Amino acid sequence: MTKPAEPTCSECGQLDCHQPKHNRPEFCLTDATPPEVLDTALAQYREDGPDAVLARAAAEVEGTYYGKLTRVEETLAFARRIGATRIGIATCVGLIEEARLFATILRRGGFTPQTVLCKIGATDKCDIGVPDAQKVRPGGYEACCNPVLQALTLNGKKTELNVIIGLCVGHDALFCKHSDAPVTTLITKDRVLGHNPAAALYTARSYSKRVMDEERLKGL
Repeated sequence: MTKPAEPTCSECGQLDCHQPKHNRPEFCLTDATPPEVLDTALAQYREDGPDAVLARAAAEVEGTYYGKLTRVEETLAFARRIGATRIGIATCVGLIEEARLFATILRRGGFTPQTVLCKIGATDKCDIGVPDAQKVRPGGYEACCNPVLQALTLNGKKTELNVIIGLCVGHDALFCKHSDAPVTTLITKDRVLGHNPAAALYTARSYSKRVMDEERLKGL
């Protein structure tokens, strides 16, 4: 197995940062964090700014409903605790039925959902510099995903919390980058595994062992 040149939390066997054992490895990031950097982070939670509101709401939802609610329900509980009523939904066209159902659930919970499809703008992939050969089906019109426009549209609608439903890898990063409202994810897309990407990790040494093949991974 390839050993990391710079060990981080994934190489830690103690996980002491969430237990009062004080038995941390030499490379522990907690000990390596300069006090002023830690203070900067903690200040965001201790002050009464937007980050503190989000952190406390998340902790309250976790503490109140740990192991009791689905993520759909937790999303509503979180939104209510941060005072968000206008909820943006940035969805993939392939998960529009899931987005429609989630919008219905939001309305029943007293929220106002605003849904924006990934193909908004109806722009061919070639128009943003994608070669025709790299389309899913080369040789014809194929609309590009437009996460920046999704974010700008929801910004214009003054949403107070945005929820990602199945945006592609990378498109989700762009959406988060350009969203004015805080972003949380409800569904992470994985077409092969029925939108359960963790299954590749659970079966990495059996059915999905190809994800451990170094040569293959370096060629992706």
